[in-house]
Amino acid sequence: MSSVLTGCAIMTGSPAPTYPQQKQALPSAVLSQHEDHLSPATVDRLLHRSITYHLGAGDVVSISVYLHPDLSVPQPGMASTGLIGTLVSNDGNIQLPLLGVVHVAGMTTKQLQAHLTTLYARYIIDPKVSVQLQVTHSIRYYLLGQFTKPGLVYSDRPLNVLEAMALGGSVNLAQANLRSAYVVQDGRKLPVNFHRLIVAGDLQQNIPLQTGDTVVVPSVSTMRAYVFGAVVTPGAVPFVNGRLSLLQALSDAGMNVNNLTIARLSEIRIIRSEGATGQFYVVNARRILEGKAAPFYLKSGDIVFVPQTDISSWNQALQLLLPSLQAISAVLNPFVSIKYLTK
Repeated sequence: MSSVLTGCAIMTGSPAPTYPQQKQALPSAVLSQHEDHLSPATVDRLLHRSITYHLGAGDVVSISVYLHPDLSVPQPGMASTGLIGTLVSNDGNIQLPLLGVVHVAGMTTKQLQAHLTTLYARYIIDPKVSVQLQVTHSIRYYLLGQFTKPGLVYSDRPLNVLEAMALGGSVNLAQANLRSAYVVQDGRKLPVNFHRLIVAGDLQQNIPLQTGDTVVVPSVSTMRAYVFGAVVTPGAVPFVNGRLSLLQALSDAGMNVNNLTIARLSEIRIIRSEGATGQFYVVNARRILEGKAAPFYLKSGDIVFVPQTDISSWNQALQLLLPSLQAISAVLNPFVSIKYLTK
């Protein structure tokens, strides 16, 4: 670790240094800052779409074929036996009169109705089929991270984020990294802002979930910033006790007296994102290094880019960053991956 940076870096977990000779607080090292958002259409498509229930193993459906009670399930007069329909097997199948085994997993009730109408049309004229979902046993969610009862949970109805989280007991907020929490749906992270949802009570973030979704609330021990550009060891830099200054991150990434001369410390770019919002900073780290500006503290998920040459625009910086972002796409906050990596 460089003696040049280590001497001026803020040791993580320690209070910010004081400067007795300064009667006023040091000025900010931030040269510029702006904010960007995912488009309303993108947010609506990802977060606010209606969730349609699809049949799965353990569900029970009743089937009625008009004027053909012998084909209905359950058949008339069987209510006394306690039967309310036919069970979807672990293979996703149901057993029906005349048709035998029918695969239904993944279908909605409307899709199953249309499918059965087509199948029964082979045997009867103009069949009138109705399908009712009687019992839902296939709704499941995965809760991972700082839950008192993490794991696989089941529900008898579709839930929203807060309802699903309640099935995992309580969340250990003291050890939870809410700024990096996320929902995985259909293999992609959704831009849900858990900090605003839980701390600020923003119910716009309380989106409906579909069965199979995963809710991840990581620990503060997983907090990382990502440093790229003119450093010796680009990549993830861990926080210590939940804190990490910009100079400490640069030092941990191998900034030393040799690459100080080629790095544009006065124009460091930082991308900070949460939910559907990204903040973009240009920071003069050289002024911090010289003791002329206050320390800049990073947040979990921040992306730090140290240019080697003058950067004329954020578009140019993002083009230079793109290969590095692609390499760590799995750990990026949703805003960055959706905004810059999704085609």
